[in-house]
Amino acid sequence: MAAVALRSCRRGLSQILSNGGPAALSSQRLEGVRRHKSTVQYASRPDLPKLAYRRVKGKSPGVLFLPGYASNMNGQKAEALEEFCRSLGHSYLRFDYTGHGASEGVLSEGTIGTWKKDVLYVLDELVEGPQIMVGSSLGGWLMLLAAIARPEKTAALVGISTAADHIVTVYNSLSLEARKVFEEKGAWTLPTKHPEEGLYDFNMDFLKEAENHCVLQSPIPITCPVRLIHGLKDEDVPWHISMQVAERILSADVDVILRRQGQHRMSERDDIKLMVYTIDDLIDKLTTMV
Repeated sequence: MAAVALRSCRRGLSQILSNGGPAALSSQRLEGVRRHKSTVQYASRPDLPKLAYRRVKGKSPGVLFLPGYASNMNGQKAEALEEFCRSLGHSYLRFDYTGHGASEGVLSEGTIGTWKKDVLYVLDELVEGPQIMVGSSLGGWLMLLAAIARPEKTAALVGISTAADHIVTVYNSLSLEARKVFEEKGAWTLPTKHPEEGLYDFNMDFLKEAENHCVLQSPIPITCPVRLIHGLKDEDVPWHISMQVAERILSADVDVILRRQGQHRMSERDDIKLMVYTIDDLIDKLTTMV
């Protein structure tokens, strides 16, 4: 499979990231970033929880960031992308799903369908024109679902540790005896590799609903450019899931990028630089095609 050709970012962005992104900037430069940081806004939806988001206006294609499960829009990747898009003058939006971060709702009451609707609302109401969707972990699964539902609003996809079908796949891999125990209990407790996050509890209704959104059992009808970045040391979501996604997507322009030392969060300096360079390359490709 062809490798993505990475090049120096335009207009000095490589200098912005050379010291590891916003978290490693000098105090003077960091103060400038704070002054220009987007403000939190809230989208009101009839009979649905409000969604918190941050938006930078700019030209197309825009970039839309989708965080992972139990994560939020204030992570290192999300903030680095905002600075990147601002430096190039491209629009950017990051937001919290229902029950996450600053958005309304209860996390334990959410479903894959709930969060898919959140993404579709953002595409329909909060952004203009086709977007480069950047999905991290669960966000990678949701970006696939959104791209299938809104092909006209999808310019390209960048998956980071994409967790397509992962929750369902892991549960179904359990023994019949283990699944029977959880079904009687009414919930499945899943330990994480990150002690500060504790345990994830998924009720049976969540798992059954998630099955309706699985994408790896058949060809994935997505035809835009797709880039899938995954770490070989990811202990949460195996890297071969990105390979499975690549094999099933119908697009002729799909690349998988594997990082030997990469872990699940992909938040190290070189991880973020790779993400930004990949998106920069896609922007150049898309604008050249116009």
